[in-house]
Amino acid sequence: MNKVMTRSARNRPGAATRPPGRRDSRRPAGAPPRVTPPGPPPRPHDLFADLLLAVLSGQRPVHSMLRYTAGRAYDELVWLAEHAPLRIGRYRPVVRDLGYEMPRPGAIEAFARIAAGEHLRAMAFRLEQGPDQRWRCTAVELAVPGLPRPIRR
Repeated sequence: MNKVMTRSARNRPGAATRPPGRRDSRRPAGAPPRVTPPGPPPRPHDLFADLLLAVLSGQRPVHSMLRYTAGRAYDELVWLAEHAPLRIGRYRPVVRDLGYEMPRPGAIEAFARIAAGEHLRAMAFRLEQGPDQRWRCTAVELAVPGLPRPIRR
């Protein structure tokens, strides 16, 4: 029986014109380190809007937000993610506009306009800074037509 896909190096097309393979196991010198442009660091509500959007659109699992939530916010997020409110056809949702208000020091109430194709959704969330100076989401709400309200206990 003959093997069908066997080719030797001599009769392989392009074998004579290709350069020999790299035999040195060392890696080439790397590029210079990436320099980030100077500017203010990203604000917490900017980061949280992207994280929440990734979870609610199914790009990230819900449990990835466990360490970033406090109180009932995780339960609300689980309920919302089960209903997949931001999975809209073939379009990937993006944050169009983002606003915030600081009702008191250590608390941010943010709102975002989410766009996916022709569809617009509204998302609101609250962040509170804990004693360890880390921001955690304490409430999440999403305005989606036809989505029932979660049962609060």
